[in-house]
Amino acid sequence: MRSLPAFASFTAGLRYLLAVLALAALAGCSTTSDYDETAGWSAGRLYAAAKESQAEGNWDTAVKMLEKLEARYPYGRFAQQAQIELAYVYWKSGEPGSALAAADRFIKLHPNHPAVDYAYYLKGLINFNEDLGLVGHLSNQDLTERDPKAAREAFESFKELVERFPKSKYAADSIKRMNYLVNALASLEVHVARYYMKRGAYIAAANRAQVAVETYPQAPAIEEALYILYLAYDKLGMEDLRDDADRVLRKNFPESRFYSTGIERKTPWWQLW
Repeated sequence: MRSLPAFASFTAGLRYLLAVLALAALAGCSTTSDYDETAGWSAGRLYAAAKESQAEGNWDTAVKMLEKLEARYPYGRFAQQAQIELAYVYWKSGEPGSALAAADRFIKLHPNHPAVDYAYYLKGLINFNEDLGLVGHLSNQDLTERDPKAAREAFESFKELVERFPKSKYAADSIKRMNYLVNALASLEVHVARYYMKRGAYIAAANRAQVAVETYPQAPAIEEALYILYLAYDKLGMEDLRDDADRVLRKNFPESRFYSTGIERKTPWWQLW
């Protein structure tokens, strides 16, 4: 039978061995999880890896490469390029909030950079939502029934680009998108005014139609806005205002279809132009 001192010594030795093995296992796991194959890579190599990932549509990897580049080499031409490209890559990877923040940061840090016009353009695109862009009718989606916040922010970004950089290669497309957004935002107001009219909220309908007329006077949706003003004032018994709206409508749209069809919408707003 083993003596008690010898058994105690054996037990202590076993515990020590197990502790050493456990620490070794933990160290091995830590070493494996902390391993970074890009350690020691130059800024150029990180940037090249990011571009390769972008070309392959591997946006998450591209984000990681650009983030590492900016963190390790914050002062150089690659860092500036990484900052602006991060905005685009964040957007493509489904992180519009991070994309907008990256674009704003680039604009703030490099207001005179040759690519700052692109940063404004990218901000506009992110908010614009390409699925509802200039060919949005192909998807049968109606921007007038969406939250207008992003549309307004997109318009402001495109507007700033056009005003600050009228010769930018992005200016022409920005103007087209601005025109689309004006029409869409005007139609949103008319959509809401029409909603109120159908529910007998004539004052609210008149107010929203008036906003459309005053804010977007050149938009095609103004024809219906004026007709809603005419109807709302008529329902409210405001004959002078009704006659004013009728006179303006007939002067600007002498053959307006709304006198015969009413405000019931059969087709999406974008088919009006």
